[in-house]
Amino acid sequence: MSRAVLEVRDLRVSYAHPLGVVRAVDGVSFSLAPNERFGLAGESGSGKSTMALAILRMIHPPGHIDGGRVFLDGVELSALDREAMRRLRLAGIALVPQGSMNSLNPVMRIGQQIADALADHGEALSRPVLDARIADLLPTVGLRPDVASMYPHELSGGMKQRACIAIAICLRPRVIIADEPTSALDVVVQRQVMATLARVQRDLGAAVILVGHDMGLMAQFVDRLGIMYAGRLVEVAPIGAIVTAPRHPYTRALVASLPSLEHRGRLQGIPGLAPLLRDLPRGCAFHPRCPIAGERCRQETPALRSLGTDGTVACHAAEATP
Repeated sequence: MSRAVLEVRDLRVSYAHPLGVVRAVDGVSFSLAPNERFGLAGESGSGKSTMALAILRMIHPPGHIDGGRVFLDGVELSALDREAMRRLRLAGIALVPQGSMNSLNPVMRIGQQIADALADHGEALSRPVLDARIADLLPTVGLRPDVASMYPHELSGGMKQRACIAIAICLRPRVIIADEPTSALDVVVQRQVMATLARVQRDLGAAVILVGHDMGLMAQFVDRLGIMYAGRLVEVAPIGAIVTAPRHPYTRALVASLPSLEHRGRLQGIPGLAPLLRDLPRGCAFHPRCPIAGERCRQETPALRSLGTDGTVACHAAEATP
């Protein structure tokens, strides 16, 4: 197997709160292979976006990275100074943000925003060369070259998201983190944006981390999926195994909540609410909502353990699940 392009080891992130420390990411570890598409799914507040920002070292007060190590191509990101990390963002690891409307500068043309990203990373190009590079870049994300002269308000939601992808890939990064890149878009535009992301990923030979809560979208895009609950990874497995034979009760509940054309009827939700991260229950954080929780689940926090080729799971009753 190829050496991992990205390794996350025991990452922990907390937020200071007047009522107590909120542990948003609690001991998360995973690796990303070259060219792999890895998904992170879970309900809102499970820690997905916080982990993505922590990998990029973009957590700011009252947030704090408490521990853990992140390696990109063997280079420890947590050991880099601020300037070295700033230069590595976009060039080695890039973020496609969740809200393109809030990410693009509303008073700057798209081409100038791409030019600024290049200049900020030492790409000193003459105006003709720069214009030609931007004109070549935009069609790779499905935009016409003349979009470079437009302002964000002149673009549709899908076009703005593709402009964000263009900025993210302008320096050909090794890893792309896409944080819910299709939120607030209709299903047709969602498909177009994901097709664009898949195409540029293949062209660059990059690995992708897709963050989101849409299990249907994950099933169509990723190779392997990690399920997060209350700041922890509770299951990691190939997407086929997750969809057909999920091992954790929370994963099974997420899969069961997907609508189906074959089995029409009332949609099935997950009973109860996700726990407060500053006041987690003892034992497994999911046990108050779990239909198969036993006494051990209420007392002992399950560790993430290997189930062979089927992946890893943090559940005391995993062997008894289908």
